[in-house]
Amino acid sequence: MNIGVCRVEIRLPESQSLKDKRRITKSLIARLQNEYRISVAEVENHELWQLASIGIACVSNHARHADEVLTNALNFIVHNYPQVEIVSHETEIIPVF
Repeated sequence: MNIGVCRVEIRLPESQSLKDKRRITKSLIARLQNEYRISVAEVENHELWQLASIGIACVSNHARHADEVLTNALNFIVHNYPQVEIVSHETEIIPVF
């Protein structure tokens, strides 16, 4: 079993308030969860209007599949959320057992 973990830092240049940020991040999180059946949450920068850190996790039998799911999730953000800039991302695949 393998656990894939990705931390994505995004910038929301058009966000003018925490309400704007919340609207975008909640939509992004819900769509990622529905599309890929992965766990997603905002994990840092809760108080900043234009910056958010999103944590993504998945479990798979194969490390390659976990990496593929996380890569597809990043591509989904790029293609479906043009108002969001990915500032950085870190991916790790953790073998278990």
